[in-house]
Amino acid sequence: MKFQRQAKILELIEHNEIETQEELSARLRALGYDTTQATVSRDIKDLRLIKVLSPSGRYRYATSTQEAETSFVGRLQNIFRECVTSVDCAQNMVVIKTLPALASAAAMAIDAMRIPKVVGTLSGDDTVFIVMRDNDSAVEFCEDTKNMLK
Repeated sequence: MKFQRQAKILELIEHNEIETQEELSARLRALGYDTTQATVSRDIKDLRLIKVLSPSGRYRYATSTQEAETSFVGRLQNIFRECVTSVDCAQNMVVIKTLPALASAAAMAIDAMRIPKVVGTLSGDDTVFIVMRDNDSAVEFCEDTKNMLK
């Protein structure tokens, strides 16, 4: 039962912004797990969960590997903002122009974001081609990218 509960805790914190032990305990009880705050506290210690600042500005529980990945992707997004000079789309493809020699960094940032609608990226010296699942996805990605660069 302990391992099932701990697996459910990991699932809950991955998909929700859980801020307190009480909130986590309440969610577990709603799913049929008989838990107390003390049990949840021991589970948090066993799982080595940490509190991190979420994009919404609130502290939430996360695994240390989640935090490392989030930090890595955040750094890549900063690199992306610094090296991209233009974004355009044609049908289901997006073309991103970068400063010289930085297209690979931009493509790596896109790949690290794990965007489901991105089929793949191909980079040269200063150009990244992104193949999207469909035309609408390309337009949406292009608009989102332009907004991120503002």
